[in-house]
Amino acid sequence: MVGVDVRRRRAVVIAAGIVLVVLAIGTGLGAAQLENRDTFCSSCHSEPERTYVDRSLAIEPTDLASYHTTRSTRCIDCHTGPDLAGRIAGLALGGRDLVRYLIGSYQQPAPLTRPITDSHCTKCHEQILNAQGFEEHFHELLPQWQALSASAATCVSCHSAHTTDGSTMYLNNDRTMRVCQACHAFAGTG
Repeated sequence: MVGVDVRRRRAVVIAAGIVLVVLAIGTGLGAAQLENRDTFCSSCHSEPERTYVDRSLAIEPTDLASYHTTRSTRCIDCHTGPDLAGRIAGLALGGRDLVRYLIGSYQQPAPLTRPITDSHCTKCHEQILNAQGFEEHFHELLPQWQALSASAATCVSCHSAHTTDGSTMYLNNDRTMRVCQACHAFAGTG
C-alpha cells in the first residue's frame, strides 16, 4: 500500500508540474502575441505612451516613432534588444509590469528602466555604421568614439523617437549640433 501512495503522489506531482509548464508556455505565447500590438502596450502604459501610439496612428508621421510605424515597426521592435535574448528580456519586463499593474503598484508614467541602446537600433540599421562620406561620417566614427569614452553619443543622442521638435528626418538641429560639437571637441578638431 505504501508503494501505491508514493506512486500516486509522484504521479500527482508530475501531472501538476506538466500543467504548470503548459500554463507557463501558454501564458508566454499569449503575452508574446499581445505585446505585438501597440494598443495593448498603451493600455497599461497609459501616458505618455498612449499619446505616442495615437501619433503613430495618424496619417502623417510627426516623430521618428510614428515614421517607423509607417514601416510596420511596432513599439516592441524598438523596446527590446537584439536576438532572442533581447526579446525574452523584454517579455520578462512586460510580465513584471503586468503583475505590478494587476496588483495596483504600477507607476505612471512608466519609467524607462532599460534604455534604448545602439544595439536596439542597429538590429535593423546595421548598415548605417558602414556608411561613408561627409554626410555619414558621424555614423561611421561613432563606434570609435564610444570605444574611447563612456560619455560618447549614442543613436538616441540625435535620433529621439518620441519628440516632435525635429525638422529634417526628425532631427532637432540644436540637439544634433551639440552632439557634433562634443565629438569634435573630444577628437580635438572642434
